[in-house]
Amino acid sequence: MAKVLVVGNGGREHAIAKALLASPQVARVYCAPGNPGMRLDDIQTVAIDELAFSELVTFARQKAIDLTVIGPEVPLAAGIVDYFQAAGLAVFGPNKAAARLESSKVFAKQFMARHQIPTAGYQLFHELTSAIAYSREQPVPQVIKVDGLAAGKGVTVAMTRDEAEAALVTAFEATETVLIEDYVEGFEFSQMVFVGGDKTVLLPTAQDHKRLLDDDLGPNTGGMGAYSPVPQITPEILAQTVTTIIEPTIKGLKADDLSFEGVIYVGGILTPQGPQVIEYNLRLGDPEAQILLPQCQSDFYQLIVDLLQHRQPVVQWQTDETYLGVVLAAPGYPGPTKANVPVPTVPGADYASVAGEPGALVSAGGRLMMLGTHAVDLATAQHQVYAQLAQLTLGDLCYRHDIGAKGLTKT
Repeated sequence: MAKVLVVGNGGREHAIAKALLASPQVARVYCAPGNPGMRLDDIQTVAIDELAFSELVTFARQKAIDLTVIGPEVPLAAGIVDYFQAAGLAVFGPNKAAARLESSKVFAKQFMARHQIPTAGYQLFHELTSAIAYSREQPVPQVIKVDGLAAGKGVTVAMTRDEAEAALVTAFEATETVLIEDYVEGFEFSQMVFVGGDKTVLLPTAQDHKRLLDDDLGPNTGGMGAYSPVPQITPEILAQTVTTIIEPTIKGLKADDLSFEGVIYVGGILTPQGPQVIEYNLRLGDPEAQILLPQCQSDFYQLIVDLLQHRQPVVQWQTDETYLGVVLAAPGYPGPTKANVPVPTVPGADYASVAGEPGALVSAGGRLMMLGTHAVDLATAQHQVYAQLAQLTLGDLCYRHDIGAKGLTKT
């Protein structure tokens, strides 16, 4: 029986660990550093930071770990996969060179240009004055992007020139490289694919909800909820996405000597000209993983093992129901948050930035947990999860009340 290590501490890692633990081949799943909410599902947490590569490798050797799965983007960008591979350990995730598709938006844009992958036009700036001068000459809305990682909060869609200028000032306080991107109107969706060299497994399509408040108001967050599948992304649109985006991306990685075993997440947008890439992530989305992985009816551990060996996995996904989840966040999120706010203990939920013990969990960061459900259709799933939320004592915890609404709207 296999022993698996998951690196990370969020809801995504909770979902990954649960999916692995469900495999008949897996005896034990550790999560480093994990969070106390994971203990509800017999996941063993390990007090090692996700960037403590040497300690993680030592732990993996001591426990005879058969597979390590990397959840978050920060250790991926820092080269954790390279470190594990150099130690001769099986690890699922992109190496540091490939992870630049997420960790550098400039690198991603140049990659897409090289391989004729559809995406919005942009201009690159290294100082504030010229960026503001360019911004003032361009139509609004404008999209302002910080080049590096920003926990899902490095993008501002500026609706006015004043908003654009303020976003540029903030961006240059955080980095020396900023993109001003053409605004593209369309329907956003998330399409993830497991990869092992040139072998791929397409996940169901999902839609994340990035803004903090209902009706897509408020600041960008790491994601306030998700649902899957997405009715507007028809089989024909998905086939077009595969042909124009997924396949050229896989071929481009091979051509650039960047092939890997891990996840490609296409943040897509459906435009009148067809699907385009908003951004790449090189790991499962959070909160999308929490409503995608439960749809896998096959052995998730075997799926990963096959991809690591560059064998084509045989994978079955459910097709009869809609999965939907709502994220609960601490007061103040995505800014400074209040600690030690009580968080409900709900069996089956996916936990993130919490402390304490099951039965007495408290906030220890921004996004705290995701409550999910599945039902015969999107409207029923939406009704079920909000009915369940209404039964909980939530105090000052914040959440959106319209997760899934776009899926119920005709386009």
